[in-house]
Amino acid sequence: MILKGTVHKFGDDVNTDEIIPARYLDTIDPIELGKHCMEDADKEFAKRVKKGDIIVAGKNFGCGSSREHAPVSITGAGVSCVIARNFARIFYRNAINTGLVILELPEAGEIVSGDELEVDLDNGVVKNLTKNKTYHSQKFPGFMQKIINAGGLISFIRSNYIKK
Repeated sequence: MILKGTVHKFGDDVNTDEIIPARYLDTIDPIELGKHCMEDADKEFAKRVKKGDIIVAGKNFGCGSSREHAPVSITGAGVSCVIARNFARIFYRNAINTGLVILELPEAGEIVSGDELEVDLDNGVVKNLTKNKTYHSQKFPGFMQKIINAGGLISFIRSNYIKK
């Protein structure tokens, strides 16, 4: 799978309250959550982001509470992928479970807002088209790619293990 998008850059330790503030946790609708995605980190993000865009961040992205609303809001905002130096472990699991594509990339700090990226998930390759630079990320194991491609763990289980 190849993803292309414009970068929206965030720093280190972006927590789940910044990704989706607690005042919006009265819904699980991805589109409604997406309208408030990153609101406490960047008030204009939800208005500026376009379908397919990519969030790039520093270390410990998604720290804080274990709410699944955080990756759901990112998907609901239209973001195709989050690339960070590393992720908080619970966010990492919630992202996979909800079908949000994430990649850990040690060189994430070299990427800036406005850069255009092309992400090859099958091979773990991130190309910065703006800077003509290529990075290599550890690709997901095949079973995790299947979960992501299915749209998350529940969809994967429904389509593979529940008789119709």
